[in-house]
Amino acid sequence: MPTVSQEFRSRFGVLGIVVIVVLSALLIRLWTMQVLNGESYAAQAENNRVREISLEAPRGRILDRNGTPLVTNRAALAVSVDPSHEDVRALLIKAWSEDTVDDPTSRELNEMFGEIAGLLGITTADIWDRVTDVQQEALRPRVIAVDVPMEAVAQITERQTDFPWALVEEIAVREYPNGNLAAHVLGYTGAISEEQYEQSDVYAGYERGDTVGKSGIERQYEGLLQGDKGWRRIEVNASGRSQGVVSEQAPRPGNDIQLTIDAGVQAVTEEQLDWAIAEARRQGFSSTIAGAAVVIDIETGEILASTSRPTFDPAAFLGGISTAEWEALNAKSSEYPLNDRAVMAAYPPASTFKVITAISGMQAGITSENTTYNCTGRWTDMGKQWPKWCWKRTGHGTVTLRGGLKHSCDTVFYEVGYELYKRKLEELQATSRQFGLGSKTGIDLPGESAGRVPDAAWKKRYNENYPEYQMWLPGDTVNMAIGQGDMLTTPLQMALVYAGLANDGDIMKPHVLKDVLGSEGQVIRTIEPELLYATGVPADMLGVVERGLVDVTESGTAKVAFAGFGPTVAGKTGTAQVKGKDDYAWFCAYAPAEEPRYAVAIIVEQGGGGGAIGAPATRNILAYLFGEEFKTIHTTDESR
Repeated sequence: MPTVSQEFRSRFGVLGIVVIVVLSALLIRLWTMQVLNGESYAAQAENNRVREISLEAPRGRILDRNGTPLVTNRAALAVSVDPSHEDVRALLIKAWSEDTVDDPTSRELNEMFGEIAGLLGITTADIWDRVTDVQQEALRPRVIAVDVPMEAVAQITERQTDFPWALVEEIAVREYPNGNLAAHVLGYTGAISEEQYEQSDVYAGYERGDTVGKSGIERQYEGLLQGDKGWRRIEVNASGRSQGVVSEQAPRPGNDIQLTIDAGVQAVTEEQLDWAIAEARRQGFSSTIAGAAVVIDIETGEILASTSRPTFDPAAFLGGISTAEWEALNAKSSEYPLNDRAVMAAYPPASTFKVITAISGMQAGITSENTTYNCTGRWTDMGKQWPKWCWKRTGHGTVTLRGGLKHSCDTVFYEVGYELYKRKLEELQATSRQFGLGSKTGIDLPGESAGRVPDAAWKKRYNENYPEYQMWLPGDTVNMAIGQGDMLTTPLQMALVYAGLANDGDIMKPHVLKDVLGSEGQVIRTIEPELLYATGVPADMLGVVERGLVDVTESGTAKVAFAGFGPTVAGKTGTAQVKGKDDYAWFCAYAPAEEPRYAVAIIVEQGGGGGAIGAPATRNILAYLFGEEFKTIHTTDESR
């Protein structure tokens, strides 16, 4: 029997073995952590101690073709809320735990943010929306107000103990030296949307909360305008609160870009479109508030001016826009001011389309410059049960194809359209497509509409559920021949049609970007002219059309507007009929007719007649381009 001493010795031996095993395991674990994985754990510790936030790069400037700034950057005082501050974190944690983030109590918000909201002229709900924005980096300060008055800044900085979570910073924001000039072309900026963020091919490297282009050139050339981000490394304590900046790398600004837009031409085009809208209202068209105009260089496709009404103020988006303001900008009652009607909206081209019908008829061999027609005002060739009227109800009498353009005689083009229908070759559609109608032009602006060139196949698809309406009828071609029916074009497309007529049938691709500039202001990329369509229309046919268009401005439907004008202008009035609305006023032109340089297209929605509204505005746009005298022309001429 073992003695007590022997029994204890045995137990101590077992205990010693256990201690040795445990210590060995601990030593092995310690060796593994420090030697094998030491660097990894050190990096994790450093990441827990140091957080990195990105610094936005100033966006590149946008200049006009002459170097005039259209969009620049400026320093602005902004007030932000530090989400890492213990008071803000406590409020956030409480809201998350009680599931009241979307519906916080007004008492808690007022206690923390009420006074500063009053100083900034915003609501506590506005502040809370920004603070709880989870689409931004956790430690990135949440901007709650931009362009803060100095009086408010002084109070906030002097009373830092009352607002310890408030930061006053100087940030770079977009500035518009010319107000809302060319607003639709330039576009606006805002926080990246979830949809944009998920487009990794376009927005690779972006983070939630980043400022990006949302429309216009700002969106189209985001990759050029957006610079390279910098970063700031911040040391944080155990609770995640900032303890100071460890290191920092400044961002690299984006590229400046130069547009084809001429600020002077743009300003005059906008003034004249505004005048046309006001003149239409003066003449009794009370619903007139919308329209668009485009000015293009015929030989290069460069857009010198493009405008749309109603318009908007891009500066309104700085620092974010309220829900109420956004809804107002997208309301039907406001006629959608964010829409760029010059490229997004498609309209019946009305009589401005008659140049296409004339060319199609000549190409088919069914008409010529001096082919005569008899206009009595009432046309019944499709049957007396389906009469169609010329805009001049008393008729134009005997008139040629050229005279049909001059006087915009509908009967002439009813006749041509009917003969084209009988051939069953859809030649009118083919000629339309020769000039690019029914297709996007590829202009470097987002949201472009293709318009529509209707044909038998389209009509069958469109009326898929209504078999009785699927057949292409004579009236479809006849209506299309005068630019009505289901034919739709954009103002840009019609400007290009007239540019093509002027440029020996060649249509150049329209573009708004001219040059990309480097860091020293040097040109590092230039957009070269590019042929979009070679229509192949013979010179003699283009000559017939040109003579008819010159007649329009010298003795036809636009003679009042262009009386005494220096350069010879080839133009065409148009008055589109839209169901349930007043007529839309069109005018398209190019000049000088002998050596064409510029083409213009203008439309005024519910503005009445093209001769009374569109032509006078176009005259003054061309007057600016050619150094002619401006004239204010008031006419109630009913010409179409």
